[in-house]
Amino acid sequence: MKGIFLLLGSNLGDRLQNLKQAASILEAHEMSITDYSSLFESAPWGNEDQPWFYNMVLRIDTIHSPEKLLQCCLDSENQMGRKRHKKWGERIIDIDILYYDNETIETDKLTIPHPGIPLRRFALMPLAEIAPDETHPLLNQTNSELLNICPDQLECKKSETDILL
Repeated sequence: MKGIFLLLGSNLGDRLQNLKQAASILEAHEMSITDYSSLFESAPWGNEDQPWFYNMVLRIDTIHSPEKLLQCCLDSENQMGRKRHKKWGERIIDIDILYYDNETIETDKLTIPHPGIPLRRFALMPLAEIAPDETHPLLNQTNSELLNICPDQLECKKSETDILL
Protein backbone atom coordinates (compact mmCIF):
# COMPACT_ATOMS: atom_id res chain seq x y z
CA MET A 1 0.00 0.00 0.00
CA LYS A 2 1.39 3.35 -1.00
CA GLY A 3 -0.40 6.25 0.58
CA ILE A 4 -2.73 7.43 3.25
CA PHE A 5 -6.43 7.13 2.41
CA LEU A 6 -9.36 8.77 4.17
CA LEU A 7 -13.05 8.04 3.63
CA LEU A 8 -15.42 10.99 3.90
CA GLY A 9 -19.17 10.63 4.22
CA SER A 10 -22.14 12.92 4.81
CA ASN A 11 -25.91 12.46 4.87
CA LEU A 12 -27.18 15.62 6.55
CA GLY A 13 -27.64 19.10 5.15
CA ASP A 14 -25.76 20.08 1.99
CA ARG A 15 -23.82 16.84 1.61
CA LEU A 16 -21.65 18.09 -1.25
CA GLN A 17 -20.68 21.27 0.60
CA ASN A 18 -20.01 19.24 3.76
CA LEU A 19 -17.45 17.08 1.92
CA LYS A 20 -15.78 20.14 0.39
CA GLN A 21 -15.63 21.85 3.79
CA ALA A 22 -14.18 18.74 5.42
CA ALA A 23 -11.46 18.53 2.77
CA SER A 24 -10.61 22.19 3.32
CA ILE A 25 -10.44 21.77 7.09
CA LEU A 26 -8.23 18.69 6.73
CA GLU A 27 -5.82 20.64 4.53
CA ALA A 28 -5.63 23.29 7.26
CA HIS A 29 -4.40 20.49 9.57
CA GLU A 30 -1.14 20.09 7.62
CA MET A 31 -2.43 17.62 5.06
CA SER A 32 -2.29 17.85 1.30
CA ILE A 33 -4.78 16.07 -0.92
CA THR A 34 -2.86 14.33 -3.69
CA ASP A 35 -5.82 12.55 -5.29
CA TYR A 36 -9.51 12.03 -4.70
CA SER A 37 -12.30 9.84 -5.99
CA SER A 38 -15.54 10.71 -7.65
CA LEU A 39 -18.57 11.25 -5.50
CA PHE A 40 -20.55 8.10 -4.66
CA GLU A 41 -24.12 7.89 -3.41
CA SER A 42 -24.84 5.04 -1.03
CA ALA A 43 -27.66 3.62 0.97
CA PRO A 44 -27.08 3.99 4.72
CA TRP A 45 -25.18 1.13 6.34
CA GLY A 46 -26.02 -0.25 9.79
CA ASN A 47 -29.10 1.90 10.37
CA GLU A 48 -31.09 2.04 7.15
CA ASP A 49 -33.76 4.50 8.36
CA GLN A 50 -31.89 7.68 7.42
CA PRO A 51 -30.95 9.70 4.30
CA TRP A 52 -28.52 8.38 1.70
CA PHE A 53 -24.84 9.29 1.95
CA TYR A 54 -22.40 11.02 -0.31
CA ASN A 55 -19.02 9.29 0.07
CA MET A 56 -15.58 9.87 -1.37
CA VAL A 57 -11.98 8.83 -0.72
CA LEU A 58 -9.02 11.19 -0.39
CA ARG A 59 -5.40 10.19 -0.83
CA ILE A 60 -3.34 12.52 1.35
CA ASP A 61 0.19 13.33 2.38
CA THR A 62 0.81 14.47 5.94
CA ILE A 63 3.56 14.86 8.50
CA HIS A 64 1.26 13.42 11.17
CA SER A 65 1.59 10.03 12.78
CA PRO A 66 -1.48 7.78 12.51
CA GLU A 67 -2.53 8.72 16.05
CA LYS A 68 -2.18 12.45 15.38
CA LEU A 69 -4.01 12.02 12.07
CA LEU A 70 -6.91 10.40 13.93
CA GLN A 71 -7.04 13.37 16.30
CA CYS A 72 -7.03 15.78 13.32
CA CYS A 73 -9.93 13.85 11.75
CA LEU A 74 -11.92 13.95 14.99
CA ASP A 75 -11.14 17.65 15.46
CA SER A 76 -12.31 18.32 11.89
CA GLU A 77 -15.58 16.47 12.54
CA ASN A 78 -16.10 18.45 15.74
CA GLN A 79 -15.32 21.73 13.98
CA MET A 80 -18.11 20.95 11.50
CA GLY A 81 -20.56 20.23 14.32
CA ARG A 82 -20.68 16.45 14.26
CA LYS A 83 -22.69 15.02 17.13
CA ARG A 84 -22.36 11.32 18.00
CA HIS A 85 -25.86 10.35 19.11
CA LYS A 86 -25.94 6.71 18.05
CA LYS A 87 -23.74 4.24 16.22
CA TRP A 88 -24.25 4.34 12.42
CA GLY A 89 -26.58 7.30 12.79
CA GLU A 90 -27.04 10.38 10.63
CA ARG A 91 -24.06 12.68 10.46
CA ILE A 92 -23.00 15.93 8.92
CA ILE A 93 -19.54 14.47 8.35
CA ASP A 94 -17.69 11.24 9.01
CA ILE A 95 -13.95 10.90 8.40
CA ASP A 96 -12.32 7.47 8.65
CA ILE A 97 -8.69 6.50 8.15
CA LEU A 98 -8.75 3.55 5.76
CA TYR A 99 -5.04 2.97 5.17
CA TYR A 100 -1.84 4.54 6.41
CA ASP A 101 0.74 3.20 3.95
CA ASN A 102 1.44 -0.44 4.87
CA GLU A 103 1.07 0.14 8.58
CA THR A 104 -1.06 -2.07 10.75
CA ILE A 105 -2.18 -0.66 14.09
CA GLU A 106 -4.58 -2.03 16.65
CA THR A 107 -5.18 -0.02 19.79
CA ASP A 108 -8.25 0.85 21.84
CA LYS A 109 -8.73 4.03 19.77
CA LEU A 110 -7.36 3.19 16.33
CA THR A 111 -7.36 0.23 13.96
CA ILE A 112 -5.50 0.49 10.64
CA PRO A 113 -6.33 -0.72 8.09
CA HIS A 114 -9.93 0.11 8.88
CA PRO A 115 -11.65 -3.21 9.65
CA GLY A 116 -14.74 -2.30 7.61
CA ILE A 117 -12.92 -1.95 4.28
CA PRO A 118 -13.63 -5.45 2.90
CA LEU A 119 -17.24 -5.32 4.11
CA ARG A 120 -18.40 -1.96 2.75
CA ARG A 121 -19.08 -1.22 -0.89
CA PHE A 122 -19.26 2.54 -0.15
CA ALA A 123 -15.60 2.44 0.92
CA LEU A 124 -14.35 0.03 -1.72
CA MET A 125 -15.91 1.67 -4.77
CA PRO A 126 -14.13 5.02 -4.37
CA LEU A 127 -10.95 3.26 -3.17
CA ALA A 128 -10.91 1.00 -6.21
CA GLU A 129 -11.44 4.02 -8.44
CA ILE A 130 -8.26 5.83 -7.34
CA ALA A 131 -6.14 2.92 -6.06
CA PRO A 132 -7.39 -0.27 -7.76
CA ASP A 133 -4.09 -2.16 -7.56
CA GLU A 134 -3.06 -1.17 -4.05
CA THR A 135 -2.97 -4.20 -1.77
CA HIS A 136 -4.59 -4.48 1.65
CA PRO A 137 -1.65 -5.10 4.01
CA LEU A 138 -3.40 -7.85 5.98
CA LEU A 139 -5.58 -9.53 3.37
CA ASN A 140 -3.05 -9.43 0.50
CA GLN A 141 -5.79 -8.57 -1.98
CA THR A 142 -6.11 -5.44 -4.08
CA ASN A 143 -8.91 -2.97 -3.57
CA SER A 144 -10.39 -4.13 -6.88
CA GLU A 145 -10.28 -7.76 -5.77
CA LEU A 146 -11.90 -6.86 -2.45
CA LEU A 147 -14.65 -4.96 -4.28
CA ASN A 148 -15.33 -7.99 -6.50
CA ILE A 149 -15.93 -10.23 -3.48
CA CYS A 150 -17.53 -7.65 -1.16
CA PRO A 151 -20.56 -9.19 0.59
CA ASP A 152 -22.27 -5.79 1.01
CA GLN A 153 -25.45 -5.74 -1.07
CA LEU A 154 -26.54 -2.18 -0.24
CA GLU A 155 -26.85 0.10 -3.22
CA CYS A 156 -23.86 2.30 -4.02
CA LYS A 157 -23.39 4.16 -7.28
CA LYS A 158 -21.16 6.78 -8.79
CA SER A 159 -22.95 10.10 -8.54
CA GLU A 160 -23.78 12.23 -11.55
CA THR A 161 -22.74 15.21 -9.39
CA ASP A 162 -19.10 16.18 -9.83
CA ILE A 163 -16.93 17.35 -6.97
CA LEU A 164 -13.96 19.65 -7.38
CA LEU A 165 -11.62 20.14 -4.44
